[in-house]
Amino acid sequence: MSVVTKTRNTKEVPPKSTVVSIERSPLKSINGPKQMGVFAGGQVWLNPALMSDSIVISTVNFEPCARTNWHKHEGGQILKVTAGSGWVCDQGGKPMRIVVGDIIWSPPGCIHWHGADEGTFMSHEAISFGGHDWYDPVTDAEYAAKD
Repeated sequence: MSVVTKTRNTKEVPPKSTVVSIERSPLKSINGPKQMGVFAGGQVWLNPALMSDSIVISTVNFEPCARTNWHKHEGGQILKVTAGSGWVCDQGGKPMRIVVGDIIWSPPGCIHWHGADEGTFMSHEAISFGGHDWYDPVTDAEYAAKD
């Protein structure tokens, strides 16, 4: 790989970096099934770090078999699995196994679900762009299609 260096214009005023302090978010944990009603199969906890109209960043913790409803994101969604294992499935597709370290990109408008495996809790970081639409729950038969 070759690297080309350029002469820097020292009079240019580029954008500045932002340092985000590591501290506990003032946002409270959200019990997904009780407070949002868009999860099935078990308990799901959302721990938001940032919530705005254009972006939501949160850690999501699923107990075994718990999963989201079918949903889509206006600007897409990035997931990074941080603990356990689980599944992600696009509408019309077959569920795909996800494990620690996997990064998943669901493009804008992709209708999908994600959740934990039967034998393990699963946690992921989620970065969701724009608004989202929630649909019907993932049925036990749809969840079992991964086997």
